[in-house]
Amino acid sequence: MKRLEGKVALVTGAGSMNGGMGNGKATAIRLAQEGARICALDLHLAAAEETCELIRAEGGSAVALAADVTQEDQVQTAVAQCLSEFGQIDILQNNVGILKTGGAMDSTVEDWDQLVHVNMKAVFLPTKHVLPHFVDRKAGIVTNISSIAGLRYLGTPYIGYNATKGSIISFTRNLAAEMAPHGVRANAILPGFIDTPMARDITEQKSEDPDAIDWDALDRQRAERIPLGRVGTPWDVANAAVFLSSDEASYITGTEITVDGGVSCRV
Repeated sequence: MKRLEGKVALVTGAGSMNGGMGNGKATAIRLAQEGARICALDLHLAAAEETCELIRAEGGSAVALAADVTQEDQVQTAVAQCLSEFGQIDILQNNVGILKTGGAMDSTVEDWDQLVHVNMKAVFLPTKHVLPHFVDRKAGIVTNISSIAGLRYLGTPYIGYNATKGSIISFTRNLAAEMAPHGVRANAILPGFIDTPMARDITEQKSEDPDAIDWDALDRQRAERIPLGRVGTPWDVANAAVFLSSDEASYITGTEITVDGGVSCRV
């Protein structure tokens, strides 16, 4: 039997840029491979539908939803649509986040406000509106994507991003403690250097000549910083999400799984 047979997962950020493979998209696919029915939610309906097509091609069940997860009315509608489609939600996987560069002195107020607005509301609003259903059923799983950047400085000035990712860790721990009496588990995944379309987009934005980027050389350079010797993939993050969503993790709540190839254990 598949580990998530009979479960329904609402996966935010389930699409990906430019048809690539991001953490949310890979997680939606892996949850479906383990038997979960998927509500794939993304800001762009076409991106969510692309994920659903991949799931259906493997025999899975998925419906695409469009919503801006920073807008409460849209989140409420999306949760209602998922419940209408499948009758239940067992797993909430919060993947949405944005990244902007900038240190303590050169970050703009506009960038700071946008990071706080998106990265914190993207976990707060879906959680807030799925929780009543979880409480009624006395069961539910919330998994939030944070980052090892939420723990420490990684050598590049991303102070706003790092601060919001750190807040997700605190949010998750508080959520776990508050909701444990209701049978709800909450954990965070902290990815390290993961090869995603968003990560590549940021690299291109920082480059004076994006067409001249040697991606293979860049990956080798990054791999040298990683004890396991390779850059991570979205599937590494997705596999951690599958575990936290399964009964194998039934006694795990209020903590973090670090998916970084050992980066954060090296000073």
